[in-house]
Amino acid sequence: MSKTSNLRSLVLTALFIALVALATMVINVPMVATQGFINVGDTVIFLSALLMGPRVGALAGGLGSALADLLLGYAHWAPWTLVIKSIEGLLVALLGYHAYRQDKHIGSRVVMALVLAALWMVFGYYLVGGFVVGFKPALASVPGNLIQGLGSVVLAIPLLHAFRNLRL
Repeated sequence: MSKTSNLRSLVLTALFIALVALATMVINVPMVATQGFINVGDTVIFLSALLMGPRVGALAGGLGSALADLLLGYAHWAPWTLVIKSIEGLLVALLGYHAYRQDKHIGSRVVMALVLAALWMVFGYYLVGGFVVGFKPALASVPGNLIQGLGSVVLAIPLLHAFRNLRL
């Protein structure tokens, strides 16, 4: 890889990390029951993973989301978010990146990758919440996380369609 290509990759990775943090922080709805929030950061995680691949998807998902947690006052969730969202970005890229890049359209494989990654996020937060506050109280976060994850799938599909000819 050339120096220019490395620099371009670094800049795009940093940009996606910042966009994930921004989307998480700016467009969010507080959830009183869980003392958390619903956001659209997952949409940007999905975009970064499918446009740039597994490395960028994992870095943007984990670092961008954890940064948002730190800046929004949810520092106690940041380490967990780093892991959960990194895996979410990695998962969607491993399952859907090549299909999206080859076909340039949103086929069933890409939609399945998005849905599975969103469901992983829901399960990941439920699992961590179960260990932190107990599994019964952690169930309170599942509906909000389902709305967030599946809503992000719905938002990502037209954006991916719009960006299909973008050369990154």
